[in-house]
Amino acid sequence: MRFDSVRKEFPVRGTGTSLVALADLTLDVAPGELVTLVGPSGCGKSTLLDLVTGLSEPTSGRILLDGRPVTGPGLDRGIVFQQYALLPWRTAQANVELGLEARRLPKAQRRRIAREHLELVGLSGFADRYPHELSGGMKQRVAIARSLAFDPEVLLMDEPFAALDAQTRETLQDELLRIWRATGKTIVFITHGIEEAVYLGQRVVVLTPRPGRVQAVLDVDLPGRGEPGQDLRAHPTFVALRHRVWDALHDARAEGGVR
Repeated sequence: MRFDSVRKEFPVRGTGTSLVALADLTLDVAPGELVTLVGPSGCGKSTLLDLVTGLSEPTSGRILLDGRPVTGPGLDRGIVFQQYALLPWRTAQANVELGLEARRLPKAQRRRIAREHLELVGLSGFADRYPHELSGGMKQRVAIARSLAFDPEVLLMDEPFAALDAQTRETLQDELLRIWRATGKTIVFITHGIEEAVYLGQRVVVLTPRPGRVQAVLDVDLPGRGEPGQDLRAHPTFVALRHRVWDALHDARAEGGVR
């Protein structure tokens, strides 16, 4: 995936002016890479996801997926939101089958694929449960399974663990790493959390305050990440990387205050 000098403006009603959410944002994401994006509130992270999903178009620049411009929504991109967005009248399995129905797959094939992906996210015994019967973490697992089931090229995640308690959030971070290794999917993960960005990302992309630009891109190498019994958040390498991201965000805010 390539973001090529992406700019997004929104007209301010009644003023004849516009608000610039993103400006000259350029970034490449390699196939199979897990990239985290972190930045201050209002820096355009969610706007960027809207552009990737095709729900809106850049004012200038372009977004390419496998060399093809993104011009609208498509099944080559899956998205997991902060809110679970599950249909309450559907079971976990029926929610996972939703994207498969859009592909017009036969019922038996949909059922098999949905069961496989519920097993992938650790919910093999909960296929017939409704959302109100599931915990917050389990609902988010269903949402991840739904987005993976129709086999998108890229999985987009918009602060998917932000509403969860700390222990559940850490558990799902490890689950996401396991799923990423098992599937080899390209994942773009947006977060406000510095620790989450460092723990999950192969690279951490730091964005400036509005208008959002790439302030810094930091490579992350944490051997043993996601493995049981590893408390990498206390490891000196993790602490040092977290501080580098904090410094980059601090510099971005300082520069934003000067503009």
